[in-house]
Amino acid sequence: MATINTNAGAMVALQNLNRTNMELEQTQARINTGLAVSSAKDNGGIFAIAQSMRADVAGYAAVRNSIDLAVSTTDVALAAGEAISDLLVEMKEKALAGADTSLDTASRTALNEDFKALRDQVSTIISNAEFNGTNLINNSVTSISALANSDGSNTITILDENLSLGGGVVTVAATASFGTAAAAATQVSAIETSLDNLNASLARLGTGAKALEIHKTFVGKLSDALEKGIGNLVDADLAKESARLQSLQVKQQLGIQALSIANSAPSSILGYFR
Repeated sequence: MATINTNAGAMVALQNLNRTNMELEQTQARINTGLAVSSAKDNGGIFAIAQSMRADVAGYAAVRNSIDLAVSTTDVALAAGEAISDLLVEMKEKALAGADTSLDTASRTALNEDFKALRDQVSTIISNAEFNGTNLINNSVTSISALANSDGSNTITILDENLSLGGGVVTVAATASFGTAAAAATQVSAIETSLDNLNASLARLGTGAKALEIHKTFVGKLSDALEKGIGNLVDADLAKESARLQSLQVKQQLGIQALSIANSAPSSILGYFR
């Protein structure tokens, strides 16, 4: 039927052109963003999974920061503990020399002054072994904790090691000194006990620091794996999209020509009236 009221050919051509334009816009969006799924309307299920994984990745970034903070605090405590150990060794040397009964009073007094200077240095180190306001060796906290997973339900805990003079680890008193050979011998015994205790404390701190480092490495690998998984889900194949873009551009031009041809069809009706 020849009619000018309804142009079925033009309708079909317009529908095809509109569909081509929509596909072209989608392909251009993928090329612009690099994502095959950039919003929920692209693929609701995949977008939801990707967003959940992105939340985990963000959580693990916070975990790494927490671990870094705990590692730094523990490293400062370890450095201080090792320095205290060296000082105790020197103090033992002074006290042992002072325990020599053949030593004259002046020499023992000089050794005692050196001993007290080293003792006071221990206290100075302890008070300065602080990172970000946390001191792990002066009994100011019971422990420190680092996040272990992305939802904060697990933590890694490092216990405090009280290395203060006269404490449970370093049994040498804050006022320790010697004026006699017997007193010096007593200090030697206290220092030896302190060194044994300190070695055990350093071992615990070292084990805790190692655990933090191992978990930090694991978290980094896990975060990388999650990011790779997100990419597998939502990233666009740009080589494929580039080829598709060229194909759709040609298809668009053909659609425009087809619509033009369909729109010109009613003009042939004029021939019936000549």
